[in-house]
Amino acid sequence: MPDPVAARPFQKLLVANRSEIAIRVFRSAHELGIRTVAVYSHEDRFALHRFKADEAYPVGTPGEPIRAYLDIPGIVSVAKSVGADAIHPGYGFLSENAGFARA
Repeated sequence: MPDPVAARPFQKLLVANRSEIAIRVFRSAHELGIRTVAVYSHEDRFALHRFKADEAYPVGTPGEPIRAYLDIPGIVSVAKSVGADAIHPGYGFLSENAGFARA
């Protein structure tokens, strides 16, 4: 069986979601040797998913916690600026947004 670490297609994964969903993705990524990046709203600045990722960056505007996770330009900008090779949309929020997939 091939070594999953040697076969991984990318090194750093940004998860564009929050809470338990993001934590589950982080756990799987870590098992594969992939570094993780979290995004979080101002209101989630103390949320566990922020601390479970290897790196974490704020997105959105204070007072708009849901919009932060729908901020396609902001999330893509973070991914590019930190060198994320891929973005996992999680569930809900952006997972079914074709515009996000194209971005």
